[in-house]
Amino acid sequence: SWLNFPVILTIPFNDPSAILYKKIINGEKHLMARRARKKSTRRAQTKDKNTQNRQLWLWIGIATLVLLVGVAGFLLAGGGNSSTPAAVEPTAPTAQEAPVAGETLPPEISVDEAYKLYQNGAFVLDVRTPGEWDEYHAPNTTLIPLDELEARVNEVPRDKQVVLVCRSGNRSQVAYGILEQAGFDNMTSMSGGLKAWRSAGYPVE
Repeated sequence: SWLNFPVILTIPFNDPSAILYKKIINGEKHLMARRARKKSTRRAQTKDKNTQNRQLWLWIGIATLVLLVGVAGFLLAGGGNSSTPAAVEPTAPTAQEAPVAGETLPPEISVDEAYKLYQNGAFVLDVRTPGEWDEYHAPNTTLIPLDELEARVNEVPRDKQVVLVCRSGNRSQVAYGILEQAGFDNMTSMSGGLKAWRSAGYPVE
């Protein structure tokens, strides 16, 4: 029977409905294409941004590592050493460098320099009074009171270095002038006198 055959409905090509249908189909295709392009662009932008972020954090990590290595090296090299220095055992007083035999002496020297000359065999002349001498004096030194020095100048050797001492350093400077007028040129006055000598821990008797 003819009823068993499917009925195929055809729309003429120039039918307004067909034209409208094609326009709708074409519009949907263009819309889907634009959406796909936008989606692809967003994915590319997101990927680039993620790549830039990863590179930024990589450089931050490298810079931090370099900084930590530099600090560790500085500390290991002793730049940040804050350890307590080892205790230094007390030692006996030591003299500063003093002119050696044959050198011209300055007009005045320190107690430490005088002690060095004393150890090297210089002639130490004490110009205090006998009473002060009896109270205390440096061993193996010579007493000529200041008021007697001009008359006893020949008792002072001219071939040795002469160190003039008194109680505080004033009278020894006067004695220096007396010896200078007598032609001596190898003498010196000890600043601070025997008070400073004894305070420094040098020998007295």
